[in-house]
Amino acid sequence: MAAARDTHGHQREKAVRMPKQKIPSTGALRALKQAGVEFNIHRYKYEPRGGTKVSSRELQVEHQLVIKTLVMEDHQGKPMIVLMPGTHEVSTRELARQLGVKAVKACKPEVAQKHSGYQVGGTSPFGTRKPMPVYAEKRIFELSLIYINGGQRGLLVSMNPQVLRDLLDVEAVEVARLPGQS
Repeated sequence: MAAARDTHGHQREKAVRMPKQKIPSTGALRALKQAGVEFNIHRYKYEPRGGTKVSSRELQVEHQLVIKTLVMEDHQGKPMIVLMPGTHEVSTRELARQLGVKAVKACKPEVAQKHSGYQVGGTSPFGTRKPMPVYAEKRIFELSLIYINGGQRGLLVSMNPQVLRDLLDVEAVEVARLPGQS
C-alpha cells in the first residue's frame, strides 16, 4: 500500500493496483473449470529440456510433487498417458508387463503433440485432443497436493491428486524407477 493524503492532509493508505495476470486459455484449464474442480495456477520461466527440476526449483516446491505427463505408445503404436513424479522415471519394461503388451516407449515429440494437442513441455492429461488411457504411478495418490502441467509450457496447476481419479479414467500402476536404475 502506498501512503496518500486525504482532503484534510491526513495520511491514509491507498491501494496500489497490481497488473492483472492474464489467465491463459488451454484445453486443460477449460476442462478443469468445466468440471468445477479446485486448482491454482502457477507460472514459471520455462527452460527447454529443464523438466520438472526447473519447475520445482522455480516454484520452490518439492520435486516429487511435480508430476510429469508423458505420452507413450505400445508396440502397436497405441498411445497412452503416463503420470510420474518428477523424481522418478518410467520403467517401460515393467509398464509393458503390467499392461500385457510386448513393449512401451516414449512417443516422438511430433507424435505426442498429434495425440495430445499439446507441445512437449506443456502436455497435460486434461483436455487432450484424443482420449487416451491414463496410467499414474500409485505413489502420486499418497501425496496431499500435486503440481501438474496446465497445457502450456511454463504453466502448472496445483490440485489434490484425487482430481486425477475424478476426471480421468486413470489406472494406478507401480512402474517408477530412480534415474539410472534398470
